[in-house]
Amino acid sequence: MNVRNAMSRSVRAVTPGTKIMEVASLMCLYRFHGLPVVDDAGRLIGVISEKDVLHSLFPTMDHLVSEGMHSVDLDRQMGRYGEVLELHVEDLMAHEPISVDVDMHLLRAATVMVRHNFRRIPVVENGLLVGMLSLGDVHKAIFHANISGSLKSS
Repeated sequence: MNVRNAMSRSVRAVTPGTKIMEVASLMCLYRFHGLPVVDDAGRLIGVISEKDVLHSLFPTMDHLVSEGMHSVDLDRQMGRYGEVLELHVEDLMAHEPISVDVDMHLLRAATVMVRHNFRRIPVVENGLLVGMLSLGDVHKAIFHANISGSLKSS
């Protein structure tokens, strides 16, 4: 069984020029933990995650070294969130995203996800974003295949 048999084709993606305000809204309203980033042709070029957004609020290593951890005003750092919302996806996104191909075996894709501690992963075909695969999708597909008897017995 391949990824194409289990993936979700309904995908919400953003572009590098999308404002973080829109991304944060989607994350908070729809409980997205991350979103694929595509170029104008629909090619997957990155991923933006909640971690990427929140990481921009953390004190820098230079600040920690020069001032010490106890001197950091964490409430002031949180207050910088408005500045972060003005940024664009390209400012914070992870480049060179890990993805799986539509024709990859489902368990191989699950292995990639587990190895990278992902619950969801973008699915590509010829570099174009065509879907998302979650661990729940994998489990559901295997469950249905076994219940319907469509898997060969060893």
